[in-house]
Amino acid sequence: MGTMRHLLIVLFLLSGVTGLQYTRLMVLKQGGQQQTSQVALRQSIEEDRLRALNQLPALGFDNLFADGVYLAFIQYFGDKELRRSTGYGLSALYFDALIDRDPKFIDSYIYISNTLSLYLAQAEQSVALMEKGLASLAPNIPPRSYYVWRFKAIDELLFLGDGVAAKQSYENSANWAKQSSDEEAPLVAQLSAQTAQFLARNPVSRTAQISAWTQVLLSAKDEQTQKIATEQIELLGGTVVVNNGGQVSVQFNIYDE
Repeated sequence: MGTMRHLLIVLFLLSGVTGLQYTRLMVLKQGGQQQTSQVALRQSIEEDRLRALNQLPALGFDNLFADGVYLAFIQYFGDKELRRSTGYGLSALYFDALIDRDPKFIDSYIYISNTLSLYLAQAEQSVALMEKGLASLAPNIPPRSYYVWRFKAIDELLFLGDGVAAKQSYENSANWAKQSSDEEAPLVAQLSAQTAQFLARNPVSRTAQISAWTQVLLSAKDEQTQKIATEQIELLGGTVVVNNGGQVSVQFNIYDE
């Protein structure tokens, strides 16, 4: 009975604002300063809800909990109009909950890197969250776990300027991919090993940086990230090519190795 009650509390918190908070929202008038107040209140409500969620034990419902948090984050991330007003500052709270409850939820790591590093300039926190998650992962647990090492390497290389740490992460990605039975693993192993070799010869390699931005471009979930990645690739001397079928490739026009 206690477990079911706890689950209902979790689902209630995941569903959105409470009745009292909803009433407070409805009494705010539209337009001007009132609209600004409404946006600020929505932000405050969401922060309170996330902090409450992060303090609740899941009692065996970790996957359900993580799924709910992930769906809530997708809604938060995708609300472009509201994000222009309030930014992405609550993202870390979503990711804390996701990594704590389900570190094997691979899709969440794409957003961790893109959101915290690109939008919030918090690459240190992004790397820390990925390190925490990697402690629960293995080469085949879950499938494609080698990508987390690549995302970590990207943050270390592009946003922290730590080519040595990035080299080690790329090597770990290659090693995990070699042990994986996943269909994508051989190519990832090859690409990760090549990038690690670039960094071994030159820790600030532009070729390695273009490779990293290419990964950001190909895994981007929104147009803004795609735009940023394309601009950075071109600044480093690469060229983004889109064929008639919409397939994206990158040409390397530099030789810095």
